[in-house]
Amino acid sequence: MRIRAPAKINLSLRVIGKRRDGYHLLDTVMVPVSLYDVIEICKLKRTSNPAGARITVNCDHPLVPSGEKNIVYGAARILMQQADADQPVHIQIHKRIPVGAGLGGGSTDAAATLIGLNRLFKLHLTETRLEKLALSLGADVPFFIRGRPARARGIGERLRPLRGLANLWLVIIYPGFPVSTAWAYQNLRIKLTKPIVNTSIATSLKSFEKLAGLLVNDLESVTLDRYPKIRLLKEKLLRAGALGGLMSGSGSSVFGLFESKGMAQRAYNKLRHEEGVQAFLVRMLS
Repeated sequence: MRIRAPAKINLSLRVIGKRRDGYHLLDTVMVPVSLYDVIEICKLKRTSNPAGARITVNCDHPLVPSGEKNIVYGAARILMQQADADQPVHIQIHKRIPVGAGLGGGSTDAAATLIGLNRLFKLHLTETRLEKLALSLGADVPFFIRGRPARARGIGERLRPLRGLANLWLVIIYPGFPVSTAWAYQNLRIKLTKPIVNTSIATSLKSFEKLAGLLVNDLESVTLDRYPKIRLLKEKLLRAGALGGLMSGSGSSVFGLFESKGMAQRAYNKLRHEEGVQAFLVRMLS
């Protein structure tokens, strides 16, 4: 079984407070995009299973751990417990989403694993049930269960679907190095910013011209100062014709919004030759 796991971008990310347990309170708009990892899941014969392990996980990216240290392993363990299954499985992660890029690579892989094993073992768990299981793995894992544009609040687990999204193309640029999410939040000086007004989201999502006004990321104040290359790439996207540009999540990726595929293609052709970077031409998924 093969499951495509889409990346996400944050069209807006406000940090509006902090809980006593250290988690930050967010108000963010997340949108899946057409950049995918692929999760391949197969049942193993018990006789071919090394050392009797029920779950084995491998990844083709050198920076992504295999085995129990991978979030995918945790997702598989949760579903195997739900299935009460002793059938061994092997999970192979084919990585295309850059690591430490603010694009949700690990979280989407975990969600795809939950979805895939739910189908493989015919558990018939609802999306709501899968979202509850996903939350135990990470605050933004539930978003990827449905994989639709959503406004996320709380620590990212309170999701409200968003409809009427403009059909836009993006160029995402990964600068060639990861940024630690934990580091970004630890170094953020919280200012009491207002949550996004509901009406402004609804209006902005439907209008290409107004969407640029939604592009705010409070974590840029931390990450762009520490990593000036990210700021430079954002500026190059704007000079290449993007209506607006923003860092996604805590970085390190930045994206530019374009009104047409042709405009995005021209910017992509120009920027993909930047030294040390990876560029992706993608569209929003609604």
